[in-house]
Amino acid sequence: MKFLLFSNPLVKPLLLAAALAPAALAADAKENWNTHCMACHGKDGKGQTKAGRMAGVKDQSDAAYQASLTDEKMLTSIKEGVKEGVKEGGKEKMKPFKDKLSDDEIKALIAQIRSFKK
Repeated sequence: MKFLLFSNPLVKPLLLAAALAPAALAADAKENWNTHCMACHGKDGKGQTKAGRMAGVKDQSDAAYQASLTDEKMLTSIKEGVKEGVKEGGKEKMKPFKDKLSDDEIKALIAQIRSFKK
């Protein structure tokens, strides 16, 4: 049975794609970070850019700050954006990316952010 499965010419490309998927997501995460996040959060996640300082961006490399955020909270913040204050209609601090990034791309970005931790 194993021989039949792996001798099927359609299976090999699928197995290769599955094996390469994590590397592709990591590359996509870096590209997405550079495209959507770096202007405010900086290359290293410290937020030491002009836009980041103006927006009061938190240092994503700070271990204590990262510990205060669950992956779910990060996913929601990236997907829905961040507003100043809890109530609706507050000033937008970070725009939502739900229309630009898939859940898998956002999860890959979260892994990228976690890699900044000191």
